[in-house]
Amino acid sequence: MIVVYVVLAVVVVFVIAAAVVGREARRLDAVPPRPVFDLDEAVEWVANHVPFEVSAVLSHGDVRRIIEWNLEFFRTKGVSGNGHSPDMDGPVVVGGAETVDYVLARAEQLGEPYTAPQVHAVLDAQMTYLEAIGAIGPEAPPGEAASGPPPPPPPAP
Repeated sequence: MIVVYVVLAVVVVFVIAAAVVGREARRLDAVPPRPVFDLDEAVEWVANHVPFEVSAVLSHGDVRRIIEWNLEFFRTKGVSGNGHSPDMDGPVVVGGAETVDYVLARAEQLGEPYTAPQVHAVLDAQMTYLEAIGAIGPEAPPGEAASGPPPPPPPAP
């Protein structure tokens, strides 16, 4: 009789475990994977997608340095993190000229001779890479880019 109860308990535990695992597998299958930014992959991709006149002057190390400064800029704006950053209340808008200026200022601090067209080409290719891996959203409408995110809706009565 005890053997019957043990077998019955094992079967019940197995059925519950199978149901839970199946439910979680279906739930995870319905959610698209989160994009993961790999710096080495990004450097390789960006270096292969900048215009020839830029790739002829910049090394992979230069491209890496520019991307790292851009990521540093993103972190100062609260745009990038390691998954532990607080959620933003609204969309975060980061403009191209502002980013180029930041990278050029960092380059000047360290005595690197990068030009605005070189930095712009690397950052454009990086944005294309981020779009390709699904890490950034669509471009902000013209009015929103100038004024920031819209105000939150009023509370429901």
